[in-house]
Amino acid sequence: MLKKIVWLVFACVLFFSFRSDNPAMQPLKVSDNHRYFTADGKPFFWLGDTGWLLFSKLKREEAEQYLDTRSKQGFNVIQVMVVHSIGEANVYGDSALSGKNIAMPKVTPGNTFGKGNEYDYWDHIDWIVSKAAEKGIYIAMVPVWGSVVKGNHIGAAKAKIYAEFLAKRYRDRPNIIWMNGGDIPGTDSLKTWNAIGSTLNELDKEHLITFHPRGRTQSSTWFHDQLWLSFNCFQSGHRTYAQDTSKKDLNYGEDNWKYVQVDYAKTPIKPTLDAEPSYERIPHGLHNVNLPRWTAADVRRYGYWSVFAGACGYTYGNNDVMQMHKPGEKKTAYGSKGYWFNSINDAGAQQMVYLKKLMLSRPYFERIPDQSLIVGSQGQKYDRLIATRGKNYAFVYTYTGREININTDKLTGTKIKASWYNPRNGQITGIGTVAKAKTLKFKPPGQKANGNDWVLIIDAI
Repeated sequence: MLKKIVWLVFACVLFFSFRSDNPAMQPLKVSDNHRYFTADGKPFFWLGDTGWLLFSKLKREEAEQYLDTRSKQGFNVIQVMVVHSIGEANVYGDSALSGKNIAMPKVTPGNTFGKGNEYDYWDHIDWIVSKAAEKGIYIAMVPVWGSVVKGNHIGAAKAKIYAEFLAKRYRDRPNIIWMNGGDIPGTDSLKTWNAIGSTLNELDKEHLITFHPRGRTQSSTWFHDQLWLSFNCFQSGHRTYAQDTSKKDLNYGEDNWKYVQVDYAKTPIKPTLDAEPSYERIPHGLHNVNLPRWTAADVRRYGYWSVFAGACGYTYGNNDVMQMHKPGEKKTAYGSKGYWFNSINDAGAQQMVYLKKLMLSRPYFERIPDQSLIVGSQGQKYDRLIATRGKNYAFVYTYTGREININTDKLTGTKIKASWYNPRNGQITGIGTVAKAKTLKFKPPGQKANGNDWVLIIDAI
Protein backbone atom coordinates (compact mmCIF):
# COMPACT_ATOMS: atom_id res chain seq x y z
CA MET A 1 0.00 0.00 0.00
CA LEU A 2 2.81 2.40 0.94
CA LYS A 3 4.53 1.71 -2.36
CA LYS A 4 1.39 2.60 -4.34
CA ILE A 5 0.94 5.87 -2.43
CA VAL A 6 4.58 6.81 -2.98
CA TRP A 7 4.40 6.22 -6.73
CA LEU A 8 1.15 8.20 -6.97
CA VAL A 9 2.95 11.08 -5.27
CA PHE A 10 5.85 10.75 -7.72
CA ALA A 11 3.48 10.75 -10.69
CA CYS A 12 1.81 13.95 -9.50
CA VAL A 13 5.18 15.58 -8.92
CA LEU A 14 6.45 14.69 -12.39
CA PHE A 15 3.27 15.77 -14.12
CA PHE A 16 2.95 19.12 -12.40
CA SER A 17 6.60 20.07 -11.91
CA PHE A 18 7.70 23.28 -13.56
CA ARG A 19 10.98 24.84 -14.51
CA SER A 20 12.45 28.11 -13.32
CA ASP A 21 11.38 31.39 -14.85
CA ASN A 22 15.06 32.30 -15.38
CA PRO A 23 16.34 30.32 -18.39
CA ALA A 24 19.72 32.06 -18.10
CA MET A 25 20.61 30.10 -14.94
CA GLN A 26 22.53 26.88 -15.37
CA PRO A 27 23.33 24.21 -12.77
CA LEU A 28 26.67 24.74 -11.06
CA LYS A 29 29.59 22.61 -12.21
CA VAL A 30 32.99 21.84 -10.74
CA SER A 31 35.79 23.64 -12.60
CA ASP A 32 38.28 21.75 -14.77
CA ASN A 33 40.94 21.94 -12.05
CA HIS A 34 38.42 20.53 -9.52
CA ARG A 35 39.06 23.39 -7.07
CA TYR A 36 36.24 25.81 -7.81
CA PHE A 37 32.77 26.17 -9.34
CA THR A 38 31.59 27.43 -12.71
CA ALA A 39 28.20 28.63 -13.88
CA ASP A 40 27.72 28.39 -17.62
CA GLY A 41 31.50 28.18 -18.01
CA LYS A 42 32.19 31.35 -16.02
CA PRO A 43 33.86 31.63 -12.60
CA PHE A 44 31.37 31.24 -9.76
CA PHE A 45 32.39 32.34 -6.27
CA TRP A 46 30.03 30.77 -3.72
CA LEU A 47 28.80 33.52 -1.39
CA GLY A 48 26.24 31.79 0.78
CA ASP A 49 23.86 32.68 3.57
CA THR A 50 22.30 30.33 6.12
CA GLY A 51 18.60 31.00 5.64
CA TRP A 52 17.89 27.70 7.38
CA LEU A 53 14.17 28.22 8.12
CA LEU A 54 13.25 30.12 4.96
CA PHE A 55 10.85 27.45 3.69
CA SER A 56 8.95 26.97 6.94
CA LYS A 57 8.80 30.40 8.60
CA LEU A 58 8.45 33.04 5.90
CA LYS A 59 5.34 33.93 3.95
CA ARG A 60 5.76 34.46 0.24
CA GLU A 61 6.02 38.24 0.42
CA GLU A 62 8.59 37.88 3.24
CA ALA A 63 10.55 35.28 1.31
CA GLU A 64 10.72 37.58 -1.69
CA GLN A 65 11.92 40.43 0.52
CA TYR A 66 14.64 38.22 1.98
CA LEU A 67 15.79 36.91 -1.41
CA ASP A 68 15.72 40.36 -2.99
CA THR A 69 17.85 41.83 -0.20
CA ARG A 70 20.40 39.05 -0.27
CA SER A 71 20.64 39.19 -4.07
CA LYS A 72 21.32 42.93 -3.98
CA GLN A 73 23.98 42.34 -1.32
CA GLY A 74 25.81 39.95 -3.65
CA PHE A 75 24.79 36.60 -2.15
CA ASN A 76 24.26 33.83 -4.69
CA VAL A 77 23.59 30.72 -2.55
CA ILE A 78 21.06 30.23 0.27
CA GLN A 79 21.38 27.15 2.51
CA VAL A 80 17.91 25.96 3.59
CA MET A 81 16.45 23.06 5.58
CA VAL A 82 13.68 21.21 3.76
CA VAL A 83 12.50 19.19 6.78
CA HIS A 84 13.75 20.60 10.07
CA SER A 85 11.52 18.51 12.37
CA ILE A 86 9.50 15.34 11.89
CA GLY A 87 6.29 17.34 12.39
CA GLU A 88 7.38 20.17 10.10
CA ALA A 89 4.71 22.61 8.90
CA ASN A 90 5.07 25.91 7.06
CA VAL A 91 3.88 29.36 8.08
CA TYR A 92 0.51 28.66 6.47
CA GLY A 93 -0.01 25.57 8.62
CA ASP A 94 0.50 22.91 5.96
CA SER A 95 2.55 19.84 6.91
CA ALA A 96 5.54 18.55 5.01
CA LEU A 97 4.81 14.88 5.70
CA SER A 98 1.84 12.57 6.07
CA GLY A 99 1.74 10.93 9.47
CA LYS A 100 5.24 12.23 10.30
CA ASN A 101 6.59 9.67 7.82
CA ILE A 102 9.61 10.85 5.84
CA ALA A 103 8.71 8.36 3.10
CA MET A 104 5.32 10.03 2.59
CA PRO A 105 5.64 13.71 1.63
CA LYS A 106 2.22 15.40 1.89
CA VAL A 107 1.72 16.66 -1.65
CA THR A 108 -1.30 18.44 -3.10
CA PRO A 109 -1.45 17.51 -6.81
CA GLY A 110 -0.71 20.37 -9.14
CA ASN A 111 0.17 24.00 -8.75
CA THR A 112 -3.27 25.50 -9.20
CA PHE A 113 -2.53 28.95 -7.90
CA GLY A 114 -5.57 30.74 -6.54
CA LYS A 115 -7.43 27.45 -6.01
CA GLY A 116 -6.52 27.13 -2.35
CA ASN A 117 -3.51 24.81 -2.58
CA GLU A 118 -0.78 27.31 -3.44
CA TYR A 119 0.32 27.27 0.21
CA ASP A 120 0.80 23.52 0.25
CA TYR A 121 4.19 22.84 1.87
CA TRP A 122 5.86 21.63 -1.31
CA ASP A 123 4.18 24.15 -3.61
CA HIS A 124 5.45 26.88 -1.29
CA ILE A 125 9.00 25.53 -1.63
CA ASP A 126 8.56 25.38 -5.42
CA TRP A 127 7.51 29.03 -5.43
CA ILE A 128 10.53 30.12 -3.36
CA VAL A 129 12.94 28.12 -5.54
CA SER A 130 11.51 29.82 -8.65
CA LYS A 131 11.68 33.24 -7.03
CA ALA A 132 15.32 32.61 -6.06
CA ALA A 133 16.11 31.68 -9.67
CA GLU A 134 14.58 34.93 -10.88
CA LYS A 135 17.08 36.73 -8.66
CA GLY A 136 20.09 34.62 -9.68
CA ILE A 137 20.26 32.68 -6.41
CA TYR A 138 21.00 28.99 -5.97
CA ILE A 139 19.22 27.05 -3.22
CA ALA A 140 21.38 24.58 -1.27
CA MET A 141 18.71 22.18 0.02
CA VAL A 142 19.28 20.14 3.17
CA PRO A 143 16.80 17.26 2.62
CA VAL A 144 16.33 16.36 6.30
CA TRP A 145 18.16 17.82 9.30
CA GLY A 146 20.49 15.52 11.20
CA SER A 147 18.54 15.62 14.46
CA VAL A 148 15.44 14.32 12.67
CA VAL A 149 17.33 11.33 11.30
CA LYS A 150 18.96 10.60 14.63
CA GLY A 151 15.95 11.19 16.88
CA ASN A 152 13.32 9.49 14.76
CA HIS A 153 15.43 6.57 13.60
CA ILE A 154 14.85 7.19 9.92
CA GLY A 155 16.49 4.26 8.21
CA ALA A 156 18.09 3.93 4.81
CA ALA A 157 14.97 2.45 3.17
CA LYS A 158 12.69 5.39 4.02
CA ALA A 159 15.48 7.85 3.32
CA LYS A 160 15.87 6.39 -0.17
CA ILE A 161 12.15 6.82 -0.93
CA TYR A 162 12.26 10.41 0.28
CA ALA A 163 15.41 11.16 -1.76
CA GLU A 164 13.71 9.75 -4.86
CA PHE A 165 10.82 12.15 -4.30
CA LEU A 166 13.18 15.13 -3.97
CA ALA A 167 15.32 14.20 -6.96
CA LYS A 168 12.35 13.78 -9.29
CA ARG A 169 10.67 16.96 -8.10
CA TYR A 170 13.69 19.26 -8.37
CA ARG A 171 16.11 17.76 -10.89
CA ASP A 172 14.79 20.02 -13.67
CA ARG A 173 15.39 23.17 -11.64
CA PRO A 174 18.66 24.87 -12.60
CA ASN A 175 19.32 26.51 -9.22
CA ILE A 176 19.45 23.49 -6.91
CA ILE A 177 22.43 22.25 -4.86
CA TRP A 178 21.99 19.22 -2.60
CA MET A 179 23.39 19.58 0.92
CA ASN A 180 23.05 16.17 2.54
CA GLY A 181 23.38 15.78 6.33
CA GLY A 182 22.68 18.68 8.65
CA ASP A 183 24.87 19.47 11.68
CA ILE A 184 25.69 15.84 12.43
CA PRO A 185 28.72 13.51 12.20
CA GLY A 186 28.69 11.28 9.17
CA THR A 187 29.16 8.23 11.39
CA ASP A 188 25.77 8.91 12.98
CA SER A 189 23.33 7.12 10.62
CA LEU A 190 26.02 6.54 8.01
CA LYS A 191 23.84 4.19 5.93
CA THR A 192 21.04 6.77 5.83
CA TRP A 193 23.32 9.56 4.60
CA ASN A 194 24.83 7.33 1.95
CA ALA A 195 21.34 6.24 0.86
CA ILE A 196 20.27 9.87 0.42
CA GLY A 197 23.47 10.88 -1.36
CA SER A 198 23.57 7.86 -3.66
CA THR A 199 19.90 8.16 -4.60
CA LEU A 200 20.16 11.87 -5.38
CA ASN A 201 23.25 11.19 -7.47
CA GLU A 202 21.60 8.32 -9.34
CA LEU A 203 18.40 10.20 -10.23
CA ASP A 204 19.75 13.73 -10.58
CA LYS A 205 22.92 14.00 -12.64
CA GLU A 206 22.68 17.76 -13.05
CA HIS A 207 23.18 19.06 -9.53
CA LEU A 208 26.12 19.11 -7.14
CA ILE A 209 25.89 17.23 -3.83
CA THR A 210 27.76 17.82 -0.55
CA PHE A 211 27.39 17.04 3.17
CA HIS A 212 26.88 19.52 6.03
CA PRO A 213 28.65 18.12 9.14
CA ARG A 214 28.56 19.05 12.83
CA GLY A 215 30.75 21.81 14.24
CA ARG A 216 34.52 21.35 14.14
CA THR A 217 34.27 18.52 11.58
CA GLN A 218 34.42 18.15 7.79
CA SER A 219 32.60 16.02 5.25
CA SER A 220 35.82 14.59 3.84
CA THR A 221 36.38 12.60 7.03
CA TRP A 222 33.60 10.19 6.04
CA PHE A 223 32.53 10.82 2.45
CA HIS A 224 35.45 12.14 0.40
CA ASP A 225 35.71 8.97 -1.69
CA GLN A 226 31.96 8.57 -2.19
CA LEU A 227 30.94 9.09 -5.82
CA TRP A 228 27.91 11.13 -4.75
CA LEU A 229 30.02 13.79 -3.00
CA SER A 230 30.78 16.54 -5.53
CA PHE A 231 32.52 18.87 -3.08
CA ASN A 232 33.40 19.09 0.59
CA CYS A 233 31.98 21.24 3.35
CA PHE A 234 33.17 21.82 6.87
CA GLN A 235 31.59 23.58 9.82
CA SER A 236 34.25 25.54 11.68
CA GLY A 237 31.58 26.27 14.27
CA HIS A 238 30.85 28.92 16.85
CA ARG A 239 33.36 28.26 19.63
CA THR A 240 36.36 30.35 20.62
CA TYR A 241 39.90 29.02 20.96
CA ALA A 242 39.35 28.56 24.72
CA GLN A 243 36.06 26.68 24.19
CA ASP A 244 37.55 24.21 21.72
CA THR A 245 38.01 21.30 24.14
CA SER A 246 36.02 18.41 22.62
CA LYS A 247 38.09 15.26 22.30
CA LYS A 248 35.88 14.08 19.43
CA ASP A 249 36.79 16.99 17.15
CA LEU A 250 39.91 18.20 15.35
CA ASN A 251 40.48 21.04 17.81
CA TYR A 252 41.57 23.58 15.23
CA GLY A 253 40.08 26.35 17.32
CA GLU A 254 39.02 29.29 15.22
CA ASP A 255 41.65 28.48 12.56
CA ASN A 256 39.19 27.49 9.85
CA TRP A 257 41.97 27.67 7.27
CA LYS A 258 43.27 24.37 8.69
CA TYR A 259 40.18 22.50 7.44
CA VAL A 260 40.85 23.85 3.98
CA GLN A 261 44.46 22.68 4.10
CA VAL A 262 43.32 19.14 4.97
CA ASP A 263 40.77 19.00 2.14
CA TYR A 264 43.11 20.70 -0.34
CA ALA A 265 45.67 17.92 0.06
CA LYS A 266 43.22 15.04 -0.52
CA THR A 267 42.77 13.03 -3.71
CA PRO A 268 40.69 12.92 -5.74
CA ILE A 269 40.70 16.72 -5.78
CA LYS A 270 37.36 18.28 -4.77
CA PRO A 271 36.34 21.85 -3.92
CA THR A 272 35.83 22.73 -0.26
CA LEU A 273 34.30 25.60 1.74
CA ASP A 274 33.29 26.67 5.24
CA ALA A 275 29.52 26.11 5.20
CA GLU A 276 29.01 27.29 8.79
CA PRO A 277 31.50 29.51 10.58
CA SER A 278 30.59 31.66 13.60
CA TYR A 279 27.45 33.69 12.93
CA GLU A 280 27.22 37.43 13.36
CA ARG A 281 25.23 38.20 16.57
CA ILE A 282 25.48 34.68 18.01
CA PRO A 283 27.06 34.07 21.47
CA HIS A 284 30.52 32.56 21.66
CA GLY A 285 29.92 28.82 21.90
CA LEU A 286 26.16 29.23 21.24
CA HIS A 287 24.58 28.24 24.53
CA ASN A 288 25.54 30.87 27.12
CA VAL A 289 23.65 33.97 25.99
CA ASN A 290 25.59 36.12 28.46
CA LEU A 291 28.88 35.62 26.63
CA PRO A 292 30.13 38.09 23.99
CA ARG A 293 28.74 37.74 20.48
CA TRP A 294 30.56 37.31 17.21
CA THR A 295 30.83 40.48 15.14
CA ALA A 296 31.30 41.64 11.56
CA ALA A 297 35.08 41.56 12.06
CA ASP A 298 34.91 37.90 13.05
CA VAL A 299 32.87 36.79 10.03
CA ARG A 300 35.27 38.70 7.77
CA ARG A 301 38.23 36.90 9.32
CA TYR A 302 36.68 33.46 8.75
CA GLY A 303 35.88 34.40 5.16
CA TYR A 304 39.30 35.69 4.10
CA TRP A 305 41.21 33.03 6.03
CA SER A 306 39.36 30.11 4.44
CA VAL A 307 39.14 31.49 0.90
CA PHE A 308 42.80 32.53 0.77
CA ALA A 309 43.70 29.04 2.03
CA GLY A 310 42.06 27.63 -1.12
CA ALA A 311 38.31 27.42 -0.47
CA CYS A 312 35.88 27.79 -3.38
CA GLY A 313 33.65 30.22 -1.50
CA TYR A 314 32.24 31.06 1.90
CA THR A 315 28.93 30.92 3.76
CA TYR A 316 27.97 33.80 6.06
CA GLY A 317 25.44 33.46 8.87
CA ASN A 318 23.46 35.72 11.19
CA ASN A 319 21.80 34.51 14.40
CA ASP A 320 18.53 36.40 13.83
CA VAL A 321 18.32 35.65 10.12
CA MET A 322 19.17 31.94 10.17
CA GLN A 323 16.13 31.29 12.41
CA MET A 324 13.99 34.00 10.76
CA HIS A 325 13.21 35.56 14.15
CA LYS A 326 9.94 37.52 14.00
CA PRO A 327 8.03 39.81 16.39
CA GLY A 328 5.69 37.98 18.75
CA GLU A 329 7.69 34.77 19.03
CA LYS A 330 7.85 33.50 22.61
CA LYS A 331 10.91 31.32 22.07
CA THR A 332 14.08 32.01 20.15
CA ALA A 333 17.35 30.13 19.80
CA TYR A 334 20.73 31.24 21.12
CA GLY A 335 19.52 34.48 22.64
CA SER A 336 18.32 36.04 19.40
CA LYS A 337 17.12 39.56 20.12
CA GLY A 338 16.79 41.15 16.69
CA TYR A 339 14.35 40.50 13.86
CA TRP A 340 15.44 38.96 10.60
CA PHE A 341 14.24 41.86 8.46
CA ASN A 342 16.48 44.26 10.39
CA SER A 343 19.51 42.03 10.99
CA ILE A 344 19.62 41.12 7.31
CA ASN A 345 21.34 44.48 6.86
CA ASP A 346 23.98 44.00 9.55
CA ALA A 347 27.50 45.17 8.76
CA GLY A 348 28.97 41.70 8.26
CA ALA A 349 26.36 40.75 5.68
CA GLN A 350 26.96 43.92 3.69
CA GLN A 351 30.74 43.47 3.80
CA MET A 352 30.76 39.93 2.39
CA VAL A 353 30.38 41.17 -1.17
CA TYR A 354 33.85 42.76 -0.99
CA LEU A 355 35.40 39.32 -0.57
CA LYS A 356 33.51 38.07 -3.60
CA LYS A 357 34.44 41.10 -5.70
CA LEU A 358 38.11 40.80 -4.80
CA MET A 359 38.30 37.12 -5.72
CA LEU A 360 36.63 37.71 -9.08
CA SER A 361 38.78 40.76 -9.88
CA ARG A 362 41.74 38.68 -11.08
CA PRO A 363 42.10 35.45 -13.15
CA TYR A 364 40.07 33.08 -10.98
CA PHE A 365 40.82 29.49 -11.90
CA GLU A 366 44.61 29.87 -11.70
CA ARG A 367 44.53 30.98 -8.06
CA ILE A 368 46.35 28.80 -5.50
CA PRO A 369 47.18 29.18 -1.80
CA ASP A 370 50.88 29.97 -1.29
CA GLN A 371 52.28 30.63 2.17
CA SER A 372 55.83 30.69 0.74
CA LEU A 373 55.12 34.29 -0.29
CA ILE A 374 55.39 35.27 3.38
CA VAL A 375 58.87 35.99 4.70
CA GLY A 376 59.45 35.23 8.38
CA SER A 377 56.74 34.30 10.85
CA GLN A 378 53.30 33.51 9.42
CA GLY A 379 51.80 34.16 12.85
CA GLN A 380 49.59 32.28 15.27
CA LYS A 381 45.85 32.61 15.93
CA TYR A 382 44.62 36.14 15.14
CA ASP A 383 48.08 37.21 13.97
CA ARG A 384 48.05 34.61 11.19
CA LEU A 385 48.85 35.83 7.67
CA ILE A 386 47.16 33.99 4.79
CA ALA A 387 48.45 34.30 1.20
CA THR A 388 47.03 33.31 -2.18
CA ARG A 389 48.22 34.10 -5.71
CA GLY A 390 47.82 33.68 -9.42
CA LYS A 391 50.54 33.98 -12.05
CA ASN A 392 50.60 37.78 -12.03
CA TYR A 393 49.01 38.73 -8.71
CA ALA A 394 48.98 37.92 -5.01
CA PHE A 395 46.69 38.69 -2.04
CA VAL A 396 47.80 38.57 1.60
CA TYR A 397 45.32 38.98 4.47
CA THR A 398 46.03 40.25 7.96
CA TYR A 399 43.29 40.38 10.58
CA THR A 400 45.30 42.49 13.02
CA GLY A 401 46.96 44.99 10.69
CA ARG A 402 50.43 43.56 11.42
CA GLU A 403 53.47 44.19 9.22
CA ILE A 404 53.68 41.95 6.15
CA ASN A 405 56.99 40.84 4.64
CA ILE A 406 56.68 39.40 1.13
CA ASN A 407 58.90 37.51 -1.32
CA THR A 408 57.76 38.50 -4.82
CA ASP A 409 60.09 36.21 -6.80
CA LYS A 410 57.27 33.85 -7.82
CA LEU A 411 55.43 36.58 -9.71
CA THR A 412 56.28 37.48 -13.30
CA GLY A 413 57.85 40.74 -14.44
CA THR A 414 60.51 42.95 -12.89
CA LYS A 415 58.31 45.29 -10.83
CA ILE A 416 55.21 45.04 -8.67
CA LYS A 417 52.37 47.43 -8.02
CA ALA A 418 51.15 47.28 -4.40
CA SER A 419 47.80 48.41 -2.94
CA TRP A 420 45.75 48.04 0.24
CA TYR A 421 42.24 46.60 0.03
CA ASN A 422 39.83 47.45 2.84
CA PRO A 423 37.53 44.47 3.66
CA ARG A 424 35.11 46.80 5.46
CA ASN A 425 34.23 48.94 2.44
CA GLY A 426 36.02 47.51 -0.61
CA GLN A 427 38.13 50.64 -1.13
CA ILE A 428 41.60 50.37 -2.66
CA THR A 429 44.48 52.62 -1.59
CA GLY A 430 47.61 52.66 -3.74
CA ILE A 431 51.02 52.07 -2.16
CA GLY A 432 53.24 52.43 -5.19
CA THR A 433 55.33 50.59 -7.78
CA VAL A 434 58.67 49.09 -6.78
CA ALA A 435 61.24 46.63 -8.10
CA LYS A 436 60.76 42.97 -7.17
CA ALA A 437 62.75 41.71 -4.22
CA LYS A 438 63.04 38.67 -1.97
CA THR A 439 61.78 40.74 0.95
CA LEU A 440 59.45 43.72 0.68
CA LYS A 441 57.94 45.20 3.84
CA PHE A 442 54.43 46.61 4.03
CA LYS A 443 52.77 48.26 7.05
CA PRO A 444 48.95 48.44 6.89
CA PRO A 445 47.12 51.66 7.80
CA GLY A 446 46.14 52.18 11.43
CA GLN A 447 47.32 50.64 14.67
CA LYS A 448 47.78 46.91 15.13
CA ALA A 449 44.54 45.53 16.65
CA ASN A 450 42.02 42.74 16.15
CA GLY A 451 39.59 43.79 13.43
CA ASN A 452 41.99 46.23 11.73
CA ASP A 453 42.07 43.81 8.82
CA TRP A 454 43.56 44.51 5.40
CA VAL A 455 44.43 42.73 2.19
CA LEU A 456 47.75 43.51 0.54
CA ILE A 457 47.27 43.36 -3.24
CA ILE A 458 50.35 42.82 -5.37
CA ASP A 459 50.15 42.97 -9.18
CA ALA A 460 53.13 42.03 -11.32
CA ILE A 461 54.29 44.49 -13.96
